[in-house]
Amino acid sequence: MTKKTSAIVLRSGILIILCVLTILLIKFRDQVQEFGKYGYPGIFLVSLFSNATLIFPIPGVVFASAMGAVFNPFWVAVASGSGAAVGELTGYLAGFSGQIIIENRAWYDRLVQVMRKYGEITILVLAFIPNPVFDLTGMAAGMLKMPLVKFLTWCLLGKTLKMLVFSYTGASILNLFR
Repeated sequence: MTKKTSAIVLRSGILIILCVLTILLIKFRDQVQEFGKYGYPGIFLVSLFSNATLIFPIPGVVFASAMGAVFNPFWVAVASGSGAAVGELTGYLAGFSGQIIIENRAWYDRLVQVMRKYGEITILVLAFIPNPVFDLTGMAAGMLKMPLVKFLTWCLLGKTLKMLVFSYTGASILNLFR
């Protein structure tokens, strides 16, 4: 199997898993509703932890979808978007401290060049697009010594807009089961 075929299979598998997880979370929404005792602060924390590491980046959007079916989707997006933005500080701080784990990679060098030229819009767009490697953008921003407030502002905006899409999608899927 070629690398390109493997990547397509992996991406397709992830998409299928995400769809199944979303349906399962919504199907078992009564159990998910028990999370209500933690409310929006709990949503913030789950999102923060799922974005603070590369290990669990995608379940954060699945969780936002499920919580959008249980809570007010707008506030779910605000809580999860805020948590996601704060969680992305791990990548930013790694870059800022000079502890880049990705060096001498052509695609990372291109990302750094794009960040130099279009830093804010790059952060906004890449924060909005669901992708498990946004930490690399944070690393590039930190390495380039982008002001932390600027990084967080654009990251917060992109992550919150993304979570709006996912939380309202979760609320809409819930209506299909009613």
